Amino acid sequence: MDGTSSTAPPAAPADPGAGPVDAVAATGVDRAFGGVQALRDASFAARPGEIHALAGENGAGKSTMIKVLCGLIRADRGTVEILGEPVGRLAGPAARQALGMATTFQELSLMPDLSVAENLLLQHPPRGRFGLVRRRQLVPTAHLLLERLGAEHIDPAATTGDLTVAQRQVVELVRVLATEPRVLILDEPTAALAEQQVAWLAGHMRRLRDAGCCVVFTSHRWREIEALADRVTVFRNGTRVDTRDRLSEAEAVRLMSGRILAGSYPTIAPVEQTDAALRVDGLSGPTLRDVSFELRRGEILGIGGLAGQGQRDLFLTLFGARRARAGSIEVAGRPARIRRPADAIRAGIGIAYVPEDRKAEGLLLPMSVRDNLTLATLERISTAGFVRRRAEREAVAAMVAQLSIRADRPATRPVGTLSGGNQQKVLMGRWLLTEADVLLLYDVTRGVDAATKHDLYALVARLAAAGKAVLLYSSETEEIAHLCHRVLVLREGRITAELPGPVGDAERIVAAAMKELVPHA
Repeated sequence: MDGTSSTAPPAAPADPGAGPVDAVAATGVDRAFGGVQALRDASFAARPGEIHALAGENGAGKSTMIKVLCGLIRADRGTVEILGEPVGRLAGPAARQALGMATTFQELSLMPDLSVAENLLLQHPPRGRFGLVRRRQLVPTAHLLLERLGAEHIDPAATTGDLTVAQRQVVELVRVLATEPRVLILDEPTAALAEQQVAWLAGHMRRLRDAGCCVVFTSHRWREIEALADRVTVFRNGTRVDTRDRLSEAEAVRLMSGRILAGSYPTIAPVEQTDAALRVDGLSGPTLRDVSFELRRGEILGIGGLAGQGQRDLFLTLFGARRARAGSIEVAGRPARIRRPADAIRAGIGIAYVPEDRKAEGLLLPMSVRDNLTLATLERISTAGFVRRRAEREAVAAMVAQLSIRADRPATRPVGTLSGGNQQKVLMGRWLLTEADVLLLYDVTRGVDAATKHDLYALVARLAAAGKAVLLYSSETEEIAHLCHRVLVLREGRITAELPGPVGDAERIVAAAMKELVPHA
């Protein structure tokens, strides 16, 4: 990497005698959805034998470009070539797959009611005489495939819908990696993955690159781009801004958003010696073992540890979406019986939960921005069963302004048409309108761009400074290390370490997570 930039990405020859041929190239692409221009004279090119990152804010056009490249949507104008072969506008995904292209998208395409084996082998199942599917061979064949690609921890006989989001993402990746593609396009492949799973995928990406495959990926985790990408292309407002061999995060954010960030993480105000907003004593459940801690007003308490150690169940149990087997919860010094989310939300309790999967667990995508924002506070803005429209408009306008949500006509615009970052802000805004004192924030920066992440960091810091009590989990350990006053490390559903903060060094949290179980004082 020499730090040069280019206005048109140069091609690298796949064959010295055949001249320069890009693995995948798009030129002059336009694509509009109604009145929204998603791509505007956009171009992109990536070479064989490289890992190429496509970066940009949510809504910059990255996913639309990927869908044009793989044939999922048609461009209004422009051309696409794969390995030097022009691809017509009407050619769909099957035609591109025949040329050696494989793609995964942000929205998983797995069928939840089928088994892992059935999903993995859906296109190429084992067949016997007369072409009939040999159903008894599905699980053994899938097991060998998972084992070959280093994902043997996933049960091929399991129903896909019963897997965690991260496990479903791994299954999706195994399905495309198994094809040994010549062009591999991954749209936000690590958004739901824990760090060890990210390392697993990175190894396969490098293996394919070294074998001559072109790997194109998007990620909002900048350290992944720095570690993996041979080149980076930045998109903004539906067009390519630049392609570079090396790019710092600060410069990338400037190119992506047109603004300069003052620093990576905000300054966290110290916690005053206040009473506990939340006290948990001996909480136990299917994956939790005698969990006890206090969360004070104005404190950001991080929950760390390796993925799948009970973090999600802890948040869901505190919110009433999981039933505890034992233990007690106190809110503001008073015992609280939380058996369902409505108990947590009601006045006098004031617990809000922002989940990791905004599309599946948080937002009602066909409904408007307004309706999603006010969903949890309808009783407050209603009289005799009728919504007071003026109160509703004022609440929505205030939250849109406070969080800088980019949404014209919030009363009618479906929230599903917003970028991922703006969707996440809408979900945050819904729970801020409840004026809850305890905020359970579970991986709230997952799948959002760098600029929006910094907006959310600043928001969390402001909420704590205003006296809110924040319980925070993130799949990016760096966030926990820099944003939290203290960190509790979970292992096998038990708190095994408490680190005073701000920790500042993610390795301390990882090291604590790897230690053998010790009793928690």
